[in-house]
Order: sequence, then structure tokens, then C-alpha cells
Amino acid sequence: MVAAGARLTYARQPDPLWFSLVLITSVVATVYQLYWDFVKDWGFLNPNSKNPWLRDDLILKSKGIYYVSIALNVILRVAWVETVMRFRIGVFQSRLLDFLLASLEVIRRGHWNFYRLENEHLNNVGKFRAIKTVPLPFREMDSDG
Repeated sequence: MVAAGARLTYARQPDPLWFSLVLITSVVATVYQLYWDFVKDWGFLNPNSKNPWLRDDLILKSKGIYYVSIALNVILRVAWVETVMRFRIGVFQSRLLDFLLASLEVIRRGHWNFYRLENEHLNNVGKFRAIKTVPLPFREMDSDG
């Protein structure tokens, strides 16, 4: 939220101080988001895993796909740089570039979702957490009395 606020303020007041704040807050936000993607959502970057820097259980046979996916996620997460730098191109190309960036974000989220679901599935199966019913948070009472 701080990074988004800094970007909005920089768009209205384009001076070097706000540009610096935008860069700093955006870099911090991106590093945090990447950490959360890899460690919390995907279960990767485990130095003690039998699969270096991945997780112990993998569904895909090729480990290389996971490493390529990590790199792809980093590249797609850093696409925000264009929104700050605003490369000087024509109006038509600018709208096309905005469309391209939005499309890349849709692809990134679909890509993220695959590994998030894979990790959640492996966690549920591995810890035997798959259940058919969810207990209600209140005690059931007999209607007769």
C-alpha cells in the first residue's frame, strides 16, 4: 500500500524525491512479495530439502521446470518497473504496452496459482488433513429439548 501510494503521489508530483521513494518502496514490496510467493505459497527455497532450494515432494518430474518457474515469477513480478520509468513511446504504443503488462499479470497469477495449489495439495495429503466435513464452531442442540 505504501508503494502504491508513493507511485500515485509521484504521478502527481514528479520530482526526484518522490521518484526515490517510489523506487525504494517498490523494491521492498517486490522482495517481500517474492519471498511470500516462494516460501509461503509455493514451499520453495528450503535449503535442507532433498531437492536443492525446492521442497521435498514435487509433482512434476523435471526439477528444471521449477527453477524456470522461479525465474519467470521474478521477471513477471518486476514488470512494475515500466510503470515507474514510463518509457517514452507513442500514445498508441503506450496503451498497447499497458495491455501487455496487464496480460503479463494475468499470466503471472495463473502461473502462481498452479504452484500454490500444488503446494497446498501436497501439504494436505502429507499431513493427512483432507477431510470431508468441517466441524461447526458451535454446539448442536436437540430441537426437542
